[in-house]
Amino acid sequence: MKKVLIIAIAFLAFSCKKQEAEPTEKKAESEATVSEGMQEEIQTPEQLGEALFKGKGTCASCHKVDTKLIGPSLQDIAKIYKEKNGNIITFLKGESEPIVDPAQYDLMKPNIVLTKTMTDEELKGLEAYLYSTLK
Repeated sequence: MKKVLIIAIAFLAFSCKKQEAEPTEKKAESEATVSEGMQEEIQTPEQLGEALFKGKGTCASCHKVDTKLIGPSLQDIAKIYKEKNGNIITFLKGESEPIVDPAQYDLMKPNIVLTKTMTDEELKGLEAYLYSTLK
């Protein structure tokens, strides 16, 4: 019985050391893979945009979907950009002037610094989410 216990402890000790010696890149790669039989969840642009709007983008602190808070509602922004054939992505990149409530643009400037760092895919997601709020 003692031999079995000693062998089990030795086996555990050696197997733990082997895991610690694995390169971190290999660990990250294995953690990122999808388990067999599971499908990777793919976000639509609207879902990505909503996640950014409510999270990283901090947009939800000033904008609501159908109500003016600090800034105009998403529905108002989408309606005006659609009517005036404006480009929301260009605005979020800081490459065009505001066409919705320009008087409040100074309040938006810190967020423009943030949106300038977003990828084109993220900006397209925000745009898709914004337009999806129109009824």
